[in-house]
Amino acid sequence: MLTKRIIPCLDVKNGRVVKGVNFKGILDVSDPIELAKRYNDSGADELVFYDITASIEGRKLFTEVLKKTASEIFIPLTVGGGINTLQDFDIVLKAGADKVSINTGAIKNPNLISEAAKRYGNQCVVLSMDVKRVGNQYNIFSMGGKVDMEIDAINWAKFGQNNGAGEIVVNSIDTDGVKNGFDLEMLSAISKAVNIPIIASGGAGNIKHFIELFKTLPQVDAGLAASIFHFNEVDISNLKSKLQFENIPVRITKRSA
Repeated sequence: MLTKRIIPCLDVKNGRVVKGVNFKGILDVSDPIELAKRYNDSGADELVFYDITASIEGRKLFTEVLKKTASEIFIPLTVGGGINTLQDFDIVLKAGADKVSINTGAIKNPNLISEAAKRYGNQCVVLSMDVKRVGNQYNIFSMGGKVDMEIDAINWAKFGQNNGAGEIVVNSIDTDGVKNGFDLEMLSAISKAVNIPIIASGGAGNIKHFIELFKTLPQVDAGLAASIFHFNEVDISNLKSKLQFENIPVRITKRSA
């Protein structure tokens, strides 16, 4: 059985890590380089770096901050924000990314998914979906969760898989930053529709929420969170020990003395 991954997320704005609730109320948190080093040393399996205002502001991602962050870690790094072309893929991969996350760019140009998969391989292409309930369905939102694209999230996930995405991040806008647990209903619906790895994002508030996620939805491959790790509310090594105790397979990293 594949081990479950624990992934901290750095939401970066103006070169600083920030965090909000339901994609709103953005507050300054810390320096991305220092946080990245901490997560690298604490046993995180991967790290996600989102330039959260690149698409909204219509600019390229902050590559200098990315380069410095990538140089400090030895775990896989996924980077997203303002990725609209294959040239953008080139830029972030050369800056140190291992995988590239596309969201708004894929909505504007769905062919970007297949074009990137053909050039860089499926394992490099991560489809990030910002999802919110609208009536009786789950809709895809763009521009940092501000614009309802009226695209059914389940159909979009299928499209991403069929066109070469190697994995999907499901960001629940409804539970983002609320800390009452992952959106299990939404995650179940989407994960049943595809067979590529699913990363759950939005809602984690404590260790029990990760245990609940992986026991309820064993098909989910990873849990992603931000503020609970940033503010030391949950220690990654302790989280993994508790998951292991619950017979949930994880990679345990021995810390050097």
